[in-house]
Amino acid sequence: SGVPVPGVPVPGPCGAQGRVPAGAHRQVTAEQLRARGNALFQAGDHGAALAAYTEALSLSDAASERAVLHRNRAACYLKLEDYAKAEADATKAIEADGRDVKALFRRSQALQQLGRLDQAVSDLQRCVSLEPRNKAFQEALRALGSSMHEKMKAMSCTDSKVEQMFQILLDLDEKDADKKQKAAQNLIVLAREEAGAEKIFQSDGVRLLVQLLDTAKADLMLAALRTLVGLCSGHRSRTTAILAELGAPRLAAVLGVEHEQVSLAACNLLHVMFDSLKEGLQKDFRGKEDAVVLDSSRDLKLLIKHLLELLVLEGASAHGRDNALNLLIKVVPRKSPKETNNSLSLWVIDQGLKKILEVGSTVCGSSGSLPVTENSRMSTSVLLSKLYEDLKCDAERENFHRLCEDYVRSWFEGHELPGKLRAIQTVSCLLQGPSDAGNRVLELEGIMDSVLSLCASVCEAHQLVAVEALIHAADKAKRASFITANGVNLLKEIYKHSERDSIRIRALVGLCKLGSAGGTDFSMKQFAEGSTMKLAKQCRKWLCNEAIDAGTRRWAVEGLAYLTFDADVKEEFVEDKAAMQAMFHLAKSEDRSVLYAVASTLVNCTNSYDHEEPDPQMLELAKYAKQHIPEQHPKDKPEFVRRRVRKLLTAGVVSALACMVKSENPALTNSCRELISRLFLALVEEAEDRGGVVAQGGGKALIPLSLEGTEVGQTKAAQALAKITITSNPEMAFPGERIYEVVRPLVSLLHLQRTGLENFEGLMALTNLAGISERLRQKILKERAVPMIEGYMFEEHELIRLAATECMCNMAMSKEVQEMFLAEGSDRLKLMVLYSGEEDEKLRRAVSGTLAMLTALHPPICKRIPQVTVHWLEILQALLLSPSAELQHRGAVVVMNMMAAAREVAEQLIASEMLEILSVLAKDKDKP
Repeated sequence: SGVPVPGVPVPGPCGAQGRVPAGAHRQVTAEQLRARGNALFQAGDHGAALAAYTEALSLSDAASERAVLHRNRAACYLKLEDYAKAEADATKAIEADGRDVKALFRRSQALQQLGRLDQAVSDLQRCVSLEPRNKAFQEALRALGSSMHEKMKAMSCTDSKVEQMFQILLDLDEKDADKKQKAAQNLIVLAREEAGAEKIFQSDGVRLLVQLLDTAKADLMLAALRTLVGLCSGHRSRTTAILAELGAPRLAAVLGVEHEQVSLAACNLLHVMFDSLKEGLQKDFRGKEDAVVLDSSRDLKLLIKHLLELLVLEGASAHGRDNALNLLIKVVPRKSPKETNNSLSLWVIDQGLKKILEVGSTVCGSSGSLPVTENSRMSTSVLLSKLYEDLKCDAERENFHRLCEDYVRSWFEGHELPGKLRAIQTVSCLLQGPSDAGNRVLELEGIMDSVLSLCASVCEAHQLVAVEALIHAADKAKRASFITANGVNLLKEIYKHSERDSIRIRALVGLCKLGSAGGTDFSMKQFAEGSTMKLAKQCRKWLCNEAIDAGTRRWAVEGLAYLTFDADVKEEFVEDKAAMQAMFHLAKSEDRSVLYAVASTLVNCTNSYDHEEPDPQMLELAKYAKQHIPEQHPKDKPEFVRRRVRKLLTAGVVSALACMVKSENPALTNSCRELISRLFLALVEEAEDRGGVVAQGGGKALIPLSLEGTEVGQTKAAQALAKITITSNPEMAFPGERIYEVVRPLVSLLHLQRTGLENFEGLMALTNLAGISERLRQKILKERAVPMIEGYMFEEHELIRLAATECMCNMAMSKEVQEMFLAEGSDRLKLMVLYSGEEDEKLRRAVSGTLAMLTALHPPICKRIPQVTVHWLEILQALLLSPSAELQHRGAVVVMNMMAAAREVAEQLIASEMLEILSVLAKDKDKP
């Protein structure tokens, strides 16, 4: 075991400021280690005491001595509050000696904390019978007896408490509002605990909760719904029984009520029910599982059927309809392509696609239209898109197209003008969602002609529907050329001559979309010089005009999302602080359909889209063949981009992005998440900006972005997290438990399909985390990162190889990693020794630091070094003779640890020139 010698420092963990104890080692016995553990325990260092006892166990063979060590470890685990391990160790001691009262007492303490009071009492009674005069045992038994009595009493009176709470809530004559509120809160809290939930369920609670729902009083309905959430959470059989009692129609009706909070609470309950029915659960009786699974599929479809019916129910509220759409988005499509069963999506398409399209085709303000919010159509588009993406073959997609075409035709033919408007509105909705389906219906006979003719309508509502359809069609490649030919002049006319801002702003967006067809290519300008700047100026003016409603101002952001392909527009936008603030304010508003446009505008301003540098030879060929060559705008050069990023940071872009990420709305699609991830990566590019990004909530927002969304989006977010972790103190950037959530995204950067830069930054970030604590090292191990880190130690690129080696140096502080270096057939240790003789000084420093650490913490490694390569002595001598004091220091520590580890190794070292070299170094006063 490595006993540190005072005053002999050792190279610390890479990337961290700490030092690792190491030094000269003596041959120590289990007895000495136990004594040291006792001293450390008395001094209050329970973790170190545990390590000493554990090491002593590995050296001890005597059963009686091992029993004492297990008993001592149990005491350490009790202090460290790891009660399961305390119980296990105490049990091992008791197995060796059933009369060991200390072990029995410690096990009773552990069992008490684990809630197994009857077993704890049994152990204490045994202690008292062995030592009847021990007052501590008698007192502990009395206290535990009284604690059990209290628990039994509490359990028996829970029934009466539940009854009492329901009586207060259902008593119509009870006028004390505080009393009612307290009873409701107590019921909700009780339902969150498994025992309390079961007690409510067994005490006829569900029938009473139904009565609360039927009162139609908002506060009582909220209490009932929130209590039901506790009862259903993670419990399939209870959920099935509750659903049978409540009935799907009642739940759907509550979801559709006018009261917004009640509708949201019902939405939450339904989501929990779906999860419980889908996942099933650990707390259930396994014997009933098969019977319950069959019911689950039926119950799921029953709930979904009523949600689909709610969509077209005239009496349902607008936000109730939105909540139903959001639920369908969350629970119907597969969570991952790895799941093979998409039958639920197919069933919803067959049973409810027309009902979903009814919401998407609603024309606000027309007679008999369904009540909808500003988010309803976007939610419908997202749901349609998710259902379409969930289809697996051409036959399934063809069925989807046929149903959409039939629906559009049913409105377009024989319903006069209102029918045509509904048909065009459906086209808009499909173009925003599954655009393939949108393009198909756009090509139906007469649709495009109707859109163009209605653009000139005198009725504002009709003109709005047509202009929006034209805009959505404009950025779908199939129709763009047709619309450029037919629609530009029409849109210009509307823009110039319409008296309504709501129409002009939409016409402007249409022009913006058509004008940005060249993207960032400076040489492909659709409009005359200066036109783009005029359009952008008008967009910014509308965006800042608070007299215009938010729904209309959203279109100004849509316009900027296209116009900001032009670098001149980007430059003017970041100079207009009022426009930036207005856009950030919209991003935080209730209308979430603006999220994508805001993210697109900001991605354009920061140039955070992917752009590959063209191959010079291909450029020459293109010129020779007279092919078009994209040109970069002079104001898109790196210095301009950096300045724009700074302006956005000053204007408060990070808090706006953090607020956008918090949104639970369907508008936060995976592609929208990817844009926000790209933005964050651009914002943390410069090391000096990272602290500000973290302070405004950027670090917290990046974690969910790195765990969910497109693969590109997750990787960009993970890379941004890595940059923050490399240059900031990770414990301050990600406080509390958040730091452990960062590990998985960072490990994802080590996968082979990632770029070299992503690998390098992932390794650097993990190096910093691995130097902080054993718990973080365990998390990195659990994410299976060590084999990948090892792989990069063989990388040709010297910086990646160095980063991997430094990371392994810090991981080597973990016992499991130390053991890996001794594994049979492994070349890990050989690689470390050979790398210590490489020419690259940085690599040698990292590797020899790892060796110093390993030989200090795990002495068996010292014996193995001479066996891995015949060059071990000359490599160690080269370290000691190096001109670098750091390398000499590491070499000296390795030799010192090897001298202390085993006599035969020490003899080999002394037989070489090592003694002479050490004697010279010992006299060097310049290197204390």
